[in-house]
Amino acid sequence: MDSESTSLHQTWVHSQSCAFTSEEISERDLTENREKERKRCTLIQVSITAISFHLVLVSPSLSFPYLSLNSRLQYSAVLCKYLSASTERRYKYHTPHPTFLLEHRSPLSLNPTPFSSGFSAHSLSFRHFAYRYFHILFPTKLSVEPLAQHLQVVVHWCLKEEMVESDTKLPFSMDSDPPFEETYKTLFENSIEESKINRANQILITCEECELPLIDIGRLNMEELEREECKKEIARASQDWGFFQVINHGVSSEILEDMRSEQMQVFKQPFRLKTNHQYLNLSAGCYRWGTPTATCLSQLSWSEAFHIPLMDISSSGGLPTTLSSTMGQFAATVSDLAQRLVEILAEEMGHKSTFFKEKCLPSTCYIRMNRYPPCPTSQIFGLMPHTDSDFLTILHQDQVGGLQLVKDGRWIAVKPNPEALIINIGDLFQAWSNGVYKSVQHRVVTNQKVERFSTAYFLCPSYDAVIESCVEPSLYRKFSFREFRQQVKEDVQKLGYKVGLPRFLV
Repeated sequence: MDSESTSLHQTWVHSQSCAFTSEEISERDLTENREKERKRCTLIQVSITAISFHLVLVSPSLSFPYLSLNSRLQYSAVLCKYLSASTERRYKYHTPHPTFLLEHRSPLSLNPTPFSSGFSAHSLSFRHFAYRYFHILFPTKLSVEPLAQHLQVVVHWCLKEEMVESDTKLPFSMDSDPPFEETYKTLFENSIEESKINRANQILITCEECELPLIDIGRLNMEELEREECKKEIARASQDWGFFQVINHGVSSEILEDMRSEQMQVFKQPFRLKTNHQYLNLSAGCYRWGTPTATCLSQLSWSEAFHIPLMDISSSGGLPTTLSSTMGQFAATVSDLAQRLVEILAEEMGHKSTFFKEKCLPSTCYIRMNRYPPCPTSQIFGLMPHTDSDFLTILHQDQVGGLQLVKDGRWIAVKPNPEALIINIGDLFQAWSNGVYKSVQHRVVTNQKVERFSTAYFLCPSYDAVIESCVEPSLYRKFSFREFRQQVKEDVQKLGYKVGLPRFLV
């Protein structure tokens, strides 16, 4: 072992003794369940520590090349201390006895995980890095994502609090983040002045959390009685909520996990690369961030997104092979699900319409990959209050939370469900159903510590498709999808927000 490796190994051993020292727990006093939890916590902490040491010390060329060896050693000690303390507080387990750690290897013995040539660990979130190592070091059924998110938060906080010195300035923000604060500097300055004037009139609004109607659509494959009851539940949720969740939906967890992994890699590329019109060789303007028309912070959306027409997935030669394959699988399965749901909703209104199959083709639908970076203030939305300009939306979100919708005149927060997809009715379906199915206003609130990811599928018709109510008398006049989109665009430019269907009332 060379001198540098020896130094790293000594630091590892020393930090382990500092981080995990605890009072000896008598094995006789522990119940069987408590012992299992203690060992589980040990694996959690050892895994987290191994991840951090391997990233910071063993693979400096892949992680923090701008840090000297001495700086990396300082950083590792600080990181290990905070990981141990904060993990213990977070999960309220006993810290493991030091002798138990002897069974585990130093991260020096771990082989570096291979990454692509474009890999940059500081622009790639710790969460994505942790996914791989948790599955190797901690292969249990415990949810990986909350632990990985926790690791990301602790690392970021540790850097800020301890201010570890480096040979060059250590960047606290990812170079992948859009320059929100610089671009919308005037809005931030105006907001400060307005807050001073209107502070007495400001009201803190709390938002109650709820669980959306949860429907097991696996029952659609059962006997007729069960199948018909499931259809009625779908229609009832669309009328009463405009939102519902489905499980046993036919989209495999492998596809969803692969989609999230590929999505994260795309967003973690440098901002200047994402704004390049040749990036991924997609349609011009597919990458969007912020709100160019915003005149105040309440109109700003603190998010970035890729709007990808389904036809671009198969036709684009610029997409990485794995991304193209994963998106293709995701698009095919959610497209089938969307068509199945709209047919059911049409049938429940007494219409066996072929409209959706004829008008909503793969060439007219699209996927939107969303990322909501950590935001410094709660005054800004991740996504402004709005309704969707489509027939039906299918959303897969992570477990961070942030989606809120209007129910009975008040905002409520949607509790994430890792097994479910979220379905919501769009403006076009409300118009087609003559107001029976509800297109509900919803928004995304920001998180000051953790980024949020989601992927949405939008079932849309061709621009020339004419939307008219399926029953008479109609609440809305006939309009084309092109006309609807143009009206929305004009309202956003003039007013700063979307008006939507009220523009088309008879």
